[in-house]
Amino acid sequence: MATSAKIGVQAMMLKDSFAEAGAFETLRKVSEIGYNAVEISQIPMTPENVAELDRSRTELGMDIAALSVAMETPKGRPGDSLAEHFDKIVEDAKRLDSKLLRIGMLPFSAMTSIGAVVDFAKQANDYAERLQEQGLGLYYHNHHIEFAKFDGKYMLDIIAENSPAMGMEIDVHWVQRGGLDPVRTLEKYAGRTAMVHLKDYRIGVMPESALGLLDAGDFAGFMTEFKNVVQFAEVGEGNLDFAAIIPAAQAAGAEYLLVEQDELYGRTVWEALQTSYDNLVALGQSELF
Repeated sequence: MATSAKIGVQAMMLKDSFAEAGAFETLRKVSEIGYNAVEISQIPMTPENVAELDRSRTELGMDIAALSVAMETPKGRPGDSLAEHFDKIVEDAKRLDSKLLRIGMLPFSAMTSIGAVVDFAKQANDYAERLQEQGLGLYYHNHHIEFAKFDGKYMLDIIAENSPAMGMEIDVHWVQRGGLDPVRTLEKYAGRTAMVHLKDYRIGVMPESALGLLDAGDFAGFMTEFKNVVQFAEVGEGNLDFAAIIPAAQAAGAEYLLVEQDELYGRTVWEALQTSYDNLVALGQSELF
């Protein structure tokens, strides 16, 4: 079912600003660029941050599109987990009017075997069913490893089959990096995809230093640089066909299209977000902000 999706920002890009300037001031700057929705990721859900997120809703009109959750708290890393903080997660989501929760990455413990992946998916499905009782949806965000094949099936399909109550958050950059076409992948998961990450895929220029490595006889070092020309990019600065991807995301039922860039290559996050915004407006998508 086609939706009128809203373009927002994935807050992982903003974690330094959240830590230094606070949640409200960070989102005020996001709002000034023109984004009116944010997905919270890698931001501690402290009482102070939750209060400032709530304030950004009332004072800035910021839509807290989704919150990130882990199944279990990873060792040595902070964050709320469904295993240990289920009631707090539900309480935060309801306070912030966030109907969508997302698991941002396959747990490391599930990367050991396809059997562990199936166990993860079944456990996630149990949580998805519990969250549905609270009026909340649970979604899974892909990277590239989910496009490994097992007996002819992609891992992402195996996850989907074993977690029918959990939806998808499709990241088009990682789909491309996984060797598949983003538009066809969105069509495949139509009706199950509430969020899409808008992240471009760029082939960068080989650094001059790479040829120096070759001259110095460091062929392995040269080949590392050769492989590393695959880059993340601002929307519209890479090779992905966003003129086709955005309508496909809407046709798939996406409610939010979230701009994200894992690495900035020397630019500031504000410059990167401005470039993505300007390019999306130039694509005729201003009404989605």
